[in-house]
Amino acid sequence: MTETTTTGATTRPPEVRMASGVIQNLRDDLLTDALAYRPLGPMRTDGPLTRRLPGRMRASAAYLPHAVVMATAFFVFLLAGAGGLGGIPPLEGAVTGLVAGVPVLMTLVRPLAAFWAALAATALLAVPHAVEFSWPWSPSTFVAYLAVLVFVALRSTPRAAGWMWLITVLFGTAAQILLGSGGSGSVAPMAFASAVALLLVAVRNTRREAKQVVTAQLEVTAFERDRRTLLEERTTIARELHDVVAHHMSVVAIQAEAAPYRVKNPPPELEAAFVTIRENAVAALTELRRVLGVVRSADYEAPDAPQPTLASLDGLLANVREAGLSVEKTVTGAVRELPQGVELSAYRIVQEALSNTLRHAPGAAAGVEVSYVLGGLGIRVVNGPPVGDVRPSPGAGHGVTGMRERVAMLEGEMTAGENASGGYEVAVFIPVPSRPQAQAQAQEERA
Repeated sequence: MTETTTTGATTRPPEVRMASGVIQNLRDDLLTDALAYRPLGPMRTDGPLTRRLPGRMRASAAYLPHAVVMATAFFVFLLAGAGGLGGIPPLEGAVTGLVAGVPVLMTLVRPLAAFWAALAATALLAVPHAVEFSWPWSPSTFVAYLAVLVFVALRSTPRAAGWMWLITVLFGTAAQILLGSGGSGSVAPMAFASAVALLLVAVRNTRREAKQVVTAQLEVTAFERDRRTLLEERTTIARELHDVVAHHMSVVAIQAEAAPYRVKNPPPELEAAFVTIRENAVAALTELRRVLGVVRSADYEAPDAPQPTLASLDGLLANVREAGLSVEKTVTGAVRELPQGVELSAYRIVQEALSNTLRHAPGAAAGVEVSYVLGGLGIRVVNGPPVGDVRPSPGAGHGVTGMRERVAMLEGEMTAGENASGGYEVAVFIPVPSRPQAQAQAQEERA
């Protein structure tokens, strides 16, 4: 690696670089885009006080900051016109009030320009009245200037507020030394009052920014938690479907291998067909395990027992009754065999709904309704409100997410929410095509 040097170039001393950085910060905070149009937006009305207001008053409360700025400007105008500068004539008092009040109004649209305008108004109004009042702030300009500092600082950074305070002290000191009278001056009161006001504003802005950062982090955390829960539920569903499909493909392969031995002297064409069926089943099973096997964790083991179905609901209900939940089951329609994936998902949905009842509604009674209807399967789990002094578990709200994911996978519909009695209800419909429709779909897929 080679280094290149420029002939005649000199390195600036650290003091020069530091001074250049300070000047650059001042330029960025108070000079760059000082005339930019930045209108004051409406205030948020979701606070602890404003949210309790009626509709119309709540809408009007959004413009409370604008009203405060205009009221302050009007007060400054009255203070200057009422003889705050030593009993001046009414016309001169009106002009003085306008000059002092306009920078306050400018904070509504151009805050940085309002600061410089307030500084210029202070110098302009101090010149004609140098004898009567100490330099450089009169009562009206004192109030106007302090108000401008506060209003601008509320919409700026703490560093910009520090620059405004420093410029204020330097301006007041220079004005009193160069042009002021022999009085005590108003620099010290302004320096103290502005320092306290700007410090309070800086603390308020810092707390608000910290609260916004924490709120954003909590939202991101909640989003990631829901996303992780969704992925975990999808992983569980993929595992279960893998087991179900792998079981059926294994049965097809075994039956295809054993079928020729059940027929005496089978034709060669039939033997070749069964061999092809077995090879395709084994190839499909291998590919299925290769694709879906990635969702299994390293310590996951396939269950030895078959996956539960709706026929296993009685055992599930017996378990939850032992846990203290009073539950009744109702079956309507003609019970028929459904695809194993539908049976498994239906069982898991009922299981999760009853688990939520145990956690969130202790002491309540529950009802499970399974409806075999034309074109699908309906599931409805209802529970009453909590009973007694037992406090419900807060939970994480992930069970409903898992149920929705299962229903969406089967292209079904689901509703979940509180019912009129104060309890909770989960209603699911899973479409299941009839056998002719299923056969037609299978033929279309093979075609």
